[in-house]
Amino acid sequence: MKKNESKAIGGAARAKSLSSQRKKEIAAKAAVARWGLQATHKGNFRDDFGIDVDCYVLNDSSKTAVISQTGMGQAIGLAQRGGAIQAFVSSKVMTDFVGSEIRKKLENPLKFQVRPGASENLVSIAYGYDVALLIDICKAIVAAEAAGSLTSRQASAAAQAHTILGASAKAGIKGLVYALSGYEATKEEFIAAFKAYVQEEAKKYEKEFPNELYDQWHRLYNIPVLDRGKPWHLMHLTVKHIYFPLAKSNGKILELVRAHKATGGDRKKKLFQFLNEVGARALRMQIGRVLEMTESSTSKIEYENKISERFGGQTELDI
Repeated sequence: MKKNESKAIGGAARAKSLSSQRKKEIAAKAAVARWGLQATHKGNFRDDFGIDVDCYVLNDSSKTAVISQTGMGQAIGLAQRGGAIQAFVSSKVMTDFVGSEIRKKLENPLKFQVRPGASENLVSIAYGYDVALLIDICKAIVAAEAAGSLTSRQASAAAQAHTILGASAKAGIKGLVYALSGYEATKEEFIAAFKAYVQEEAKKYEKEFPNELYDQWHRLYNIPVLDRGKPWHLMHLTVKHIYFPLAKSNGKILELVRAHKATGGDRKKKLFQFLNEVGARALRMQIGRVLEMTESSTSKIEYENKISERFGGQTELDI
């Protein structure tokens, strides 16, 4: 028997002995080696979670779950611009809590092909990160918070990090039990469960309005500090600069407010309850925006000009 024939027979025998799963893994590696990483599935967080973040599943053997570069930052409440997550992780307050491995992954996003719609010929290139990196970053943020390194402006990022970690852990362990038990959850079941976990975690870590915001309002408006309770001026500012912009938003929050609109009773209380239960993330982000404006203003006029410029028309509020 010739040498080449012997190799062919041996190769066929080995191929026959491989399990179907192993064959799929080998085929996936061969496809990646030839064509590079490709997205086999694409989704978006917009409809279910109110943030415009693309997500993908790649064709590597690990079926890597990926979120877009900007999505990584948006997930913890950072600005909707490229490089926001890199800038945050590289900031002075995070230096001691982010290891070289996280930095290396952020500096080298995954590059993969995406076929828009049902097109087979049109291919675009996208960049993103393994979603597991989000968990590592959240752990680093929580560690920085525990060490007292975060600023008041970064409190919302810490709260969001707690929420993501808690919800992901609960969803993960539930998914493991499903897999071990042979139960295949539907897409709708999994999304509904994760949303419930997010709301549960948000309630747990949702704090009262930060004292720093009240301190700044006292300073800018010369509001006297009472021995007991808070002056009515603070409630007025809370409704006008926090709740009112959220309620008038043309974004996701407006849709949800309309869907859950209170009929009669204390409408402000109803709105607060809604934001606390469903829109906790949006509420934290709005508080963070207003706090930043107060801290960077030297006078009441300067502060109100910033409020008017940012929220005056209320044609749209990015949540």
